[in-house]
Amino acid sequence: MQISSRFTVALHIFACVEYFGGQTKVTSDFLAESINTNPVIIRKILGQLSKAGLIRVLRGTGGIEVTKPLKEISFLDVYRAVEPIENGELFHFHENPNPKCPVGRNIHALLDGKLNAIQTAMEDKMREYTLEDIRKGIRDIIGK
Repeated sequence: MQISSRFTVALHIFACVEYFGGQTKVTSDFLAESINTNPVIIRKILGQLSKAGLIRVLRGTGGIEVTKPLKEISFLDVYRAVEPIENGELFHFHENPNPKCPVGRNIHALLDGKLNAIQTAMEDKMREYTLEDIRKGIRDIIGK
């Protein structure tokens, strides 16, 4: 299993908004250059972040505003905005294990609780980090 790059791209977007905001207009083209990807991908992620209420994209003159204090936006908030998961479940279980097979018949009983615990642990850890941590990290590493 691998989480797609949308999550880290979204965090990169917030880092750029924090670092460059006030100095220059942070647009999808500007972000695409920093991230080294296509502006269309950036616009899609910006749309997801906007739909989740984490940012506001300013049309016309351009630019991006974060809608909440950085300490109130966790990595989990960003993850959920750009990595929508079906039915709130990180692990997609194969649909029809064979009920005639003793393993197939019992696989859910064997794994459901463990997979749920793994997802809960990941989400709990992601709640510990916020965009404020990114802001502080930028200042520590790059300065400003």
